[in-house]
Amino acid sequence: MTAAALSPLQKLKRTSLVTQIVIGLIAGILLALLMPEVARSTTFIGKVFVSALKAVAPILVFVLVMASIANHKLGQETHIRPILFLYLLGTFAAAVVAVVASTLFPSSLVLATQDVAVSPPGGISEVLQSLLLSVVDNPLSALMNANFIGILAWAIGMGIAIRHAGETTRTVLGDLSNGVTLIVRMVIRFAPLGIFGLVASTLATSGFGALLGYMQLLAELIGCMLFVALVINPAIVFWKLRRNPYPLVFTCLRESGITAFFTRSSAANIPVNLELSKRLGLHEDTYSVSIPLGATINMAGAAITITVLTLAAVHTLGIAVDIPTAVLLSVVAAICACGASGVAGGSLLLIPLACSLFGIPSEIAMQVVAVGFIIGVLQDSAETALNSSTDVLFTAAACLAQEEQAERIAQKV
Repeated sequence: MTAAALSPLQKLKRTSLVTQIVIGLIAGILLALLMPEVARSTTFIGKVFVSALKAVAPILVFVLVMASIANHKLGQETHIRPILFLYLLGTFAAAVVAVVASTLFPSSLVLATQDVAVSPPGGISEVLQSLLLSVVDNPLSALMNANFIGILAWAIGMGIAIRHAGETTRTVLGDLSNGVTLIVRMVIRFAPLGIFGLVASTLATSGFGALLGYMQLLAELIGCMLFVALVINPAIVFWKLRRNPYPLVFTCLRESGITAFFTRSSAANIPVNLELSKRLGLHEDTYSVSIPLGATINMAGAAITITVLTLAAVHTLGIAVDIPTAVLLSVVAAICACGASGVAGGSLLLIPLACSLFGIPSEIAMQVVAVGFIIGVLQDSAETALNSSTDVLFTAAACLAQEEQAERIAQKV
């Protein structure tokens, strides 16, 4: 059949998903500019898409991890440990970048009393306690509330237990995993339409007028995130692979970062990342665990947000920052980021914790959180895009490095 004879639907099916997403993005921008009233009504489309992703993510993670562990062959290696190291290294490096940028280009805030209905944690111990409680959460509660730490704990435990079950049970579990994966692929096919609705409604409703007063702060935040995405992360990947990292970096940014930018939720982007990992040919037993784990603890963007906004408050109040304190802030921001929620705006609730290092009272710290919500249209989108795309990037780097090492050993033998 010639290209001219193809129907519009067939042509659309042959177009790559990324191209379709770009088309949806452009269409959403044009609709918001030309017909803002109509664009506002498209918010329902975006909400349906994000809700669908959030709905399938918990059950997908639970079934996929359980099936991978249950069918794991003895002697077959996974690469979780090096991925965890990359996650922690990347998050700490991002916090250091934010400290340096905030020192070189200090930002000031106009702090005024604003009511923000949030409950930030009281300290690092509370963050760590929350993570521990998440591990021992009721499995039904974990699934309903998208508690991915709890879901992982139960999936790993059930997977280990089912490894001792009969072959038929493990086969059924594998078939169930394939079925859930098929549903996820169907949901992801609607990404262009969902992004169209998200972009059109966001631009038509919020616009960017409220952001003009915070352009320097926004530029600093997004500049740090771009520097990490295009310089720090490639450097870490190069150290791991010893070859040009940018083809892999741009693939992850294009196919994971774009979707995460508009969903603004690392949890909602888990199905997208799992599908991308499969297309990259990564080790399934590894990425089925590392991707949902990364959505919870790999938070370079959150570390940048916490650090930049905290130091903006510090500069506004005229508080001096020495090098040891800056290093301590980097460590605290990295730890706090690991405890940030995988939903939109999760990192903002941890800013008061970082502000407490400098003796800033919670009343002022909550005003900084309010500023974060104002600029969240861009800040949270860029933060999630960096967080989520890095999950795939570091997973791919660790898996590919292990494969190349195995090939070298095989050649020597």
